[in-house]
Amino acid sequence: MCAGCGRRLERHRSQRARLAVHPPDGTYTDQGIDVTFHGRQGIAGWKARTDSLIDNVHVTVHAAHRDGHHITIEGIYAGHIKGAPKPFAVPLATLLDTDRRRITAEQDFYSLGAVLTQSGLPADWTPPL
Repeated sequence: MCAGCGRRLERHRSQRARLAVHPPDGTYTDQGIDVTFHGRQGIAGWKARTDSLIDNVHVTVHAAHRDGHHITIEGIYAGHIKGAPKPFAVPLATLLDTDRRRITAEQDFYSLGAVLTQSGLPADWTPPL
């Protein structure tokens, strides 16, 4: 694990800290649902929506690796979708592009199908608007 990667990840998980590590034109892409959020306001909206839909949502980091301006994080994405019969815990890979000070692009990769199956939801389930 790269020196300080775990600490930096934990620091940026809070809303305010998360926004501070993204520049105003930063992006967050959730590859599981194929959507990209732009800028601090978009990233804040994604975080608020995730917290409103998933109880106890969290990531357990198993490893992090840094190569220049790129950080790869491996872990488990877990939580309990509100209204779902069961919680989920699926493998996650996060790719961070940085300018050495801030995260310019963040991508999360996980299987939405696995999330829905483990949660006991149908494959065509969509979150409420």
